[in-house]
Amino acid sequence: MPQPRHEAPAITLLIASLAPIVWGTTYFVTTEWLPNDRPLLAALMRALPAGILLLVLLRKLPTGDWWWRATVLGVLNIGIFFALLFESAYRLPGGVAAVLGAVQPLVIVGLSIWMLRTPARVGQVVAGIAGVGGIALMVLKANAAIDMVGVVAGLIGVVSMCVGFVLTKKWAPPVGPLVMTSWQLVAGGLFLLPIALIGEGMPPALSLTNVVGYAYLGIVCTALAYYVWFRGINRLSPARTSFLTLLTPVVATFIGWLALDEVLSPLQTLGIVVALLSVVGGQYFAAPRVREELPAEVAPAPTA
Repeated sequence: MPQPRHEAPAITLLIASLAPIVWGTTYFVTTEWLPNDRPLLAALMRALPAGILLLVLLRKLPTGDWWWRATVLGVLNIGIFFALLFESAYRLPGGVAAVLGAVQPLVIVGLSIWMLRTPARVGQVVAGIAGVGGIALMVLKANAAIDMVGVVAGLIGVVSMCVGFVLTKKWAPPVGPLVMTSWQLVAGGLFLLPIALIGEGMPPALSLTNVVGYAYLGIVCTALAYYVWFRGINRLSPARTSFLTLLTPVVATFIGWLALDEVLSPLQTLGIVVALLSVVGGQYFAAPRVREELPAEVAPAPTA
């Protein structure tokens, strides 16, 4: 999707950053508002209801190759990622899960080199490593318990999402981000439905708090957040968008400080500063050079 003339890249970045900022609330909602030990139910409820609602409202189905492409992207970006994300979140302390998520920019830079033939810059790699270090300083504790199943689930989930992220850019969906979001949520949700029923059985009786939590995750953290996220993927390079994911653990840490009375140590504060600098550095090093940013009126017309 071409960049609209009236929207500067900085505005696109600002809008795209709303997604990881909102995702930073997921850990709080999961631990405080949802039933315990139901990761597959949480993944299913986050994806399928929101996807069906969007599909009914938009009334646009895939055509041609986009039946299988939307299914693949939905399974990678939503089905596998959500299931393993919640499995990791239930098994690991929030800090360990956040560090696993912080490797996303490095994975996406590597996948972009391989799948999109995008040249990597040393600054991107340095910023990605610094981001992981900053998140580690911010959230890891000396007594953090390590569950290897949770670690493997978290890493596989990150790789799944990153592959889907790069394929979304490579395949260039022919529809807008909201329609693309609906297709992927439905595909991912249908993938999760039998797995959740077999793995966890029928859902338990839900309290009003549980219902509000699932509704928030489905509408705000998924339907709306993924709309602005896929919008950013369409208009920006994968590397630039991926560095925004470092905002998620920063927001989660602030919520813990504000809502759960957690204390920020000087080392954690340093980690926050390093993570934010990594976001800025990642944008700088991943930004197109001047020759790549020709105005629309003088840029070459697409040939296909």
